[in-house]
Amino acid sequence: MTTRNIDLNCDMGESYGRWKLGADEEIMPLITSASVACGYHAGDPHVMRKTVALATKHNVALGSHPSLPDLMGFGRRVMDVTPQEVKDYVCYQTGALREFVRAAGGDLQHMKPHGILYSMMEKDEALAVAAGQAVLESGGKELILMALASGSYDAACRKMGVRVASEGFADRAYNADGTLVSRKLAGSLIEDPARAAAQAVKMATEGKVRAIDGSEIGITVHTICCHGDTPGAVKIVRAVREALDKAGCRVHPLREWLPKV
Repeated sequence: MTTRNIDLNCDMGESYGRWKLGADEEIMPLITSASVACGYHAGDPHVMRKTVALATKHNVALGSHPSLPDLMGFGRRVMDVTPQEVKDYVCYQTGALREFVRAAGGDLQHMKPHGILYSMMEKDEALAVAAGQAVLESGGKELILMALASGSYDAACRKMGVRVASEGFADRAYNADGTLVSRKLAGSLIEDPARAAAQAVKMATEGKVRAIDGSEIGITVHTICCHGDTPGAVKIVRAVREALDKAGCRVHPLREWLPKV
């Protein structure tokens, strides 16, 4: 079996003040890249600092997880924003996280938009281009942008010369067109660890995923995401990591193997 490079990422640092979310200390040793909330949908300066320290301890690559300014809605509500506003939001939040990473002696590996912003970029190319511009201006050809595998957002940013990592999801259901099933619909979340692990391995080793309608679609992924707020997230992440290792995948950070453009 040919060894397949793959990255395993998870959203981290999504607590805020006295409000706690996720099991970061249990999940961090299992992943290779962490997308850290930057304050707009979750996270605060203290949580950001602690999350960076935790990731550094476990040699996990760090990336910003910028959102629309929607703390109450956890960044999952559509907002009427311009491309320039999106660009500024991404730049602002990424800069804040980068300083904590720099202070810890490291550098950012990637940027990954959060929540509804991720979905909005898939539907509106102008917003996708704004994100791509923000990445190029912030980190040049080194900074990696995570985008939905086989999606229009992924394609648009590649055309701009952005270093893109195509992302698949272990704990989300897919539509037949390769988009993610809306969280508002039943069956959108995959909470069974075994099923999530099987989906991750199929994406990583076969380049395929089974859609919610039963059809099988092609998908090329460089990184696989498990959400930190999915019920039973620790069990899911552990099952996915163990399954990828067992399948012969080499699970390590994108910065170590993703080609530069």
